[in-house]
Amino acid sequence: MTAIAEQVRRILPVAMTGSVHKIVGLTVSVAGFPAPLGAVCAIERENGAAVRGEIIGFRDDETLLLPYGDLAGIRRGNLVRLVQSAQGIRVGDRLLGRVLDGRGRFVDQMPPAALPHRVGLSAAPVPPLRRPRIDAPLGTGIRVIDALLTCGKGQRLGIFAGSGVGKSVLMGQMARNSTADVNVVVLVGERGREVREFLDKDLGPEGLARSVVVVATSDEPALIRMRAAFVGTDIAEHFRDSGRDVLLMMDSVTRFALAQREIGLAAGEPPATRGYPPSVFALLPKLLERSGKTDQGSITGFYTVLVEADDANEPISDTVRGILDGHIMLSRKLAHQAHWPAIDVLSSISRSMPDVATEEHRRNADSLKQLLAAYQETQDLIAIGAYQSGSNPLVDAAIRMRDETSKFVRQGMTERATFQSAVAGLAQLAGLRNQFVKRPVPA
Repeated sequence: MTAIAEQVRRILPVAMTGSVHKIVGLTVSVAGFPAPLGAVCAIERENGAAVRGEIIGFRDDETLLLPYGDLAGIRRGNLVRLVQSAQGIRVGDRLLGRVLDGRGRFVDQMPPAALPHRVGLSAAPVPPLRRPRIDAPLGTGIRVIDALLTCGKGQRLGIFAGSGVGKSVLMGQMARNSTADVNVVVLVGERGREVREFLDKDLGPEGLARSVVVVATSDEPALIRMRAAFVGTDIAEHFRDSGRDVLLMMDSVTRFALAQREIGLAAGEPPATRGYPPSVFALLPKLLERSGKTDQGSITGFYTVLVEADDANEPISDTVRGILDGHIMLSRKLAHQAHWPAIDVLSSISRSMPDVATEEHRRNADSLKQLLAAYQETQDLIAIGAYQSGSNPLVDAAIRMRDETSKFVRQGMTERATFQSAVAGLAQLAGLRNQFVKRPVPA
């Protein structure tokens, strides 16, 4: 059976109706309405347009529905009708340069574009044995990432940070300067004020021209915020299946998890870990595993994680870190020092770097990491003047090269850096280090 025939088979008649039985909080209980989970429905009301919502569960003989909009004017007995039993969105190349909402609708005040393809909202991840090995690097345009935390095409990396340490700026730089063919940027639960700021300042016209942006602001219903993540992933999969290398950036997985927590609790799930119901931890891998490499193309995923109180071991951070192929830690201490990007290299790792970087590149990266670690371990002694020169050749080299290493790991917000220039700069630092230290770098 073809994919189209399978979708047609799953679609139910839209003549199905029911009636509102009760409303508890934001959850609407509908009687006599055996529609499937995830179906889109419309609640009729006398004093305004119908309110659409989505089925999130069942309780006894009633169907539980969570609305996309305000429930004002809804009363007991209002008609509920089925609108769409199998959700999907339309995709195509004309999405480039456009801004969509969490339901896949254009919101950039430009005429709608004709999109030739329709895809289901929640496709299954690529089977593990159909995933080729990650064997080629992807240039992100961020020098410290390309040199020390090299990312491969099809890899998934987490950007872990507290609020206000430069996640949006980092994403904008990657969207403008990466070597990917297409960018898909998903803003989940973003502040409304910052959407325009991100589009105009961080992304810019150059970045937007090769990007698709999906936005669900913090004031929108939890269903829209949760759905935006899947809409962005669907769009990325479309471009991947057309043979392109896609850079998918999602900000943030934490707000996606919070939206699903709200939905799960409304459906009657019991809270488990720190108030998160089990469905949150079941849904995270279904979303994150959809990035990756196939024989047609690749989706390289950067997922930001908003750590609570800068605690990288809280439940969502810990779960996401175990699923992804590496993590980049942004440090508030470095941000306070005007160190941009505020990447803590020694706390970050790219698990695919050994597969995509040459042996010389890896050796040079280890050389610089040794210098950074040596300086960090003796930083307090150096600051108070207690370190005795000659005690450790590696620390001596780290002190003498402090200006060069600091300049290398910093990058201005508008500064461009190619993958080749990052690797070449790393080799120069490694050569300078070897002049001061005769100790070889382990292979």
